[in-house]
Parts: sequence; structure tokens; C-alpha cells
Amino acid sequence: MIKEIKLPDLGEGIDGAEVSEVKVSVGDVITADKTILVLESDKASMEIPSEVNGKVNSIFVEVGNEIKTGQKLISVELDDKSEKTAVVPEFKNEKEESKKDDDKTDSISPEEPLLNDSFSYNDNKHGFASPGVRRLSRELNINLNIIKGTGAKGRITKDDLNNYIKLQMAMSSGDIGYQEPEVDFSQWGKVEAQKLTKINKITGKRLQHAWQSIPHVTQFDKADITALNEYRKKLNKNNAKKKIKVTFLPFLMKAATIVLKEMPKFNSSLDQNGENLIIKKYFNLGVAVDTPNGLVVPVVKDVDKKSIIELSKELGDLSQRARDKKLKPHELQSGTFTISSLGGVGGTFFTPIINPPEVAILGISQSWWENIYSEKIKNNSPKYIMPFSLSYDHRVIDGVAGASFTSKFSEVLEDISNFSDK
Repeated sequence: MIKEIKLPDLGEGIDGAEVSEVKVSVGDVITADKTILVLESDKASMEIPSEVNGKVNSIFVEVGNEIKTGQKLISVELDDKSEKTAVVPEFKNEKEESKKDDDKTDSISPEEPLLNDSFSYNDNKHGFASPGVRRLSRELNINLNIIKGTGAKGRITKDDLNNYIKLQMAMSSGDIGYQEPEVDFSQWGKVEAQKLTKINKITGKRLQHAWQSIPHVTQFDKADITALNEYRKKLNKNNAKKKIKVTFLPFLMKAATIVLKEMPKFNSSLDQNGENLIIKKYFNLGVAVDTPNGLVVPVVKDVDKKSIIELSKELGDLSQRARDKKLKPHELQSGTFTISSLGGVGGTFFTPIINPPEVAILGISQSWWENIYSEKIKNNSPKYIMPFSLSYDHRVIDGVAGASFTSKFSEVLEDISNFSDK
């Protein structure tokens, strides 16, 4: 005997709804009260149960159909067991259902929605959710199969959808928030809490944003600065009475400006929309200075127009005032390229993080003496080798340009005629 199951009266003056999910297939053996369809209206979501036991013979509706009270849903070939009439499903108010779901949902970080590990774009099933959630997901073109529901029976709640939307927004902006779990470290031994300085906090946020939003690539290289080292010692000897100390940094700055003039993309910034490259015709170099309160980057303006001695004087003044917290706002602005030097500390190579809105940064590590074979003299000779790292924005600069920059920079440093003060 074949039994046709029709859409019952939904109550509250609702005479129809949309089919959001078909839970059975032809040939399925079902029992009374088994859910066969999931419907949604503007006010609620509801499951339609079978009224009988038997095998599904035909299905008359499909996902997306608008159906009305009394319309045929499926036909069932009855088994020998007595028919059982199911209770007409209760119409669920969306606000009440959402509240129930919320009560049963564990606390989830706004940036950490539960995602469906078994998700497949070929899956024809639809996530179980309220009409409001489904409507919003359709408007935003979000596949609910991606989201793992935290509500009753795996229902996708409004919070689940909102958390997923927030995650996508954070990912697109490169600002993915993460809340570190609270850990009581004192349970394993003595601890001391040291409050971060304001500079630490500001620098940390800027670096985090830069690392997340800029596709960094780092090129490593070395330069023979043997001749440059001797020239620097000579300058220091000649300026000893003036109490001017010449470090390697002024030479690095001058060398950088020489290469920047040849390769102007490294002295640029992307505009706000990321559609235009702003090439700067001035050369203001930021120099990272380590202070008791954290990292500060004062800017030396018009480096290309200043001598090694002039740069040495200015660097000494800026560095001291940075440590004394006496820098003026304009002395921290207008940078076009940054140099971070760890030469006096140690290490071989490192990956410096770009200082936005600049597109490149140079990292200098500690130099060493090395016996290097010279093809010219057919013998080994000691050379003073400086390792350095160039990080650049891969949206603006490709690998060939990056390698070219480091090669040119090395060549400039090895030719001391580039630094003769006139």
C-alpha cells in the first residue's frame, strides 16, 4: 500500500514555506517521526516528520521549492506494521530557538568560529540553520556547509555565522586577532611580571600588522668591507680632536641612497588603494635605535646631500635624544627606507620587518674576518665580511630586483670612492 505524506497545517496563519533540506532518498526505510524535510519561513525553521513506517517510494519536492499546506511531499510504501500518526510539528519561534541555541553554545572567540572539517563544495547537503541565518548567508554568498554549528543538534546559530564573517573580514584586512589563553605560570616556579612600555606596545602592534599585511621576502648577501674599514679608521683618526666618532652606519646609509637612486621602486610606497606606486624623489632614511624604553626609528633627511662626517654628527645627536626621549614628532616621520643594524650586537643574518608605508628594509649583522681565496693574487687573504639582509614587499618588488639590489649594495660598499667627502 502506498501512502502519500502531505504538508500539514503549520499554524499561526502560515500556509507555506521553503524547502531548505530533504533528509531522505528514494529507497530509504523510514519510521514514524523520522524527519523527512526541513522547512524555513520568515519566522521559523521546522522539521517535518514521517507519519508512517515504510520505504520511500517517491519524492515530490526539492531544495528551494516553495510549498503550501496540503502539498504532496513524499510517498511511502507501507510495511506490515500498523500506521502511526505523528504529532504535527510545533512551529518554532526564531527568537526563542536562537535563545535556546545560544544557551547551549559554548563561549567562542569572535575570531574563532568552528569550521566543518568534512566540508566539500560538492556536498549537496545544507547546514541546519534558522531562516534568518539562511537568508543572511544567501545575501552574503556564504556556503553554510563551511560552518560547524554549535547549537542544538548541530544547528548553525547567528553567532556562528557572525563569527565566520568576522574571521573573513580579519583575514582580508590582514588583522587576525588572537587572544592568548590565560596561563598561571607561577604554578611551575617563581615569576616576575614586567609591564610593557608604551613604545613596546605601539611598536609591537605596528610590526604585527606589517608582518600580516605585507608579503615579505628576504634576500641575504655579504659585502667585503675590508677597504671601507680602513677608510673608516682613517676618518676617525683625522677627526679625533673634533670628538666625532664615525661608525659604519653613515657609509651604509650613503650606499643605500646610491642604490635607491638606481632602483627607485625600493624608495616608494603603495597608495591607499594599492593601485599606484608613489616614487619618492627624496631620500630620508629611518635608523632603528635601541633605547631603554624600546625600539625607536628616527629619520635622517636628505641623506644623499650630506657627507659622512655630517651624517655621523646627526646620527650621534638623534641616537642620544632617542634614548633620552627628546625626539620631536617630525623627526620620526617622512622615512622612505629603513636600516636596522645589529652589527654591534651579534648574529649572522636576520629577517627585518618592513616599516610601513615603506616597501623595503635593510638589516645589518655583525661582520667577521675570513680567509678568502683571491683569483688575482692566487692566494688566500684575510677579508672583513659584512652580512646583510634585505626584506622587501613582494607586491611591489620581485626576486630578481631584490637580488640585484643586494649585489649593487655590496659593490658600492667595496668601492670607497663612493664615500669621499668633498
